[in-house]
Amino acid sequence: MSWIKEGELNIIERISANVLKAGPMPKHVAFIMDGNRRFAHINNMERQDGHTQGFNKLAETLRWCKHLNIPEVTVYAFSIENFKRTQEEVDGLMDLARQKFERLLEERENLEKHGVCIRVLGDLNLLPLDLQQAIAKAVLATKNHNKCFLNVCFAYTSRYEMTNAVRELAWGVEQGLIRSSDVSETLITECLYSNKSPNPDLLIRTSGEVRLSDFLLWQTSHSCLVFQSVLWPEYSFWNLCEAILQYQLNHKSIQKARELHREHQASLQLEADRLCTAEELQHHGNGKPTDAHTRQEALLHYITCREERVQNFLTALKHKRDLFFHDLCIEATTA
Repeated sequence: MSWIKEGELNIIERISANVLKAGPMPKHVAFIMDGNRRFAHINNMERQDGHTQGFNKLAETLRWCKHLNIPEVTVYAFSIENFKRTQEEVDGLMDLARQKFERLLEERENLEKHGVCIRVLGDLNLLPLDLQQAIAKAVLATKNHNKCFLNVCFAYTSRYEMTNAVRELAWGVEQGLIRSSDVSETLITECLYSNKSPNPDLLIRTSGEVRLSDFLLWQTSHSCLVFQSVLWPEYSFWNLCEAILQYQLNHKSIQKARELHREHQASLQLEADRLCTAEELQHHGNGKPTDAHTRQEALLHYITCREERVQNFLTALKHKRDLFFHDLCIEATTA
């Protein structure tokens, strides 16, 4: 099964899509693709066949998103918690992932035609080396595509992602790239695996479960959450339309919450900058009082220096992460 399923919507689907597109549309949709194993059990199939059906449904869902002008999709493909399943099932999921990422490389021209950029979010070090290498090749092969984006969360949990972001910040402080006082909610966001993507507008979970299972906890604090009872392999265009309608009904309140949060973040950052500036002035001025003009100039200078430090840190972090993928590809070539 191809990653990109070709084909047009039927006339009723096209009409419905056009009606939906008259309202506010999500630009980024995340899916917890739950229900593959239950689908297999109900239909007397092997679990592995259920997971294969789930991948096929993903390809179909990406086609629907393309027709609905949704440029970015994030999917929960494999949780770190899934390593606790039976070895047979874990091995089967790893084999399926190998097949699909190798298939992706074979479809490079088709992905380029549609401008699909594939990103894999998670700790690849937890995966078999050959799978790491296949993923790295796929990521590098599509990294310059910019029409639509598919983020595959593999060997991922949100708490692990946040813990890793803290480790990256500690590394930046140890390297002298940033100060501990530079750490903020915005900078933590930039250190997450998902730093290249806007937060999801809409998160959908199938199978009737009403929990997030450690998926995008940081990124979905101001997203529309929709829980649907349908099993993932049975997901339909109409289920997606229903979820988008829920987003549209709640769009104004979501946007208002996001705007208030942005204003609050900016206010906190300004207050932190003022405190740091005051400490520096007190230190260099031996406790002598300073006038308002001097304080304002010092504040602007501090902000400029902090932003420069942060940008240098983020550039170094990006280089470190890019090098990881490049090294995997070189290992695969020389093996």
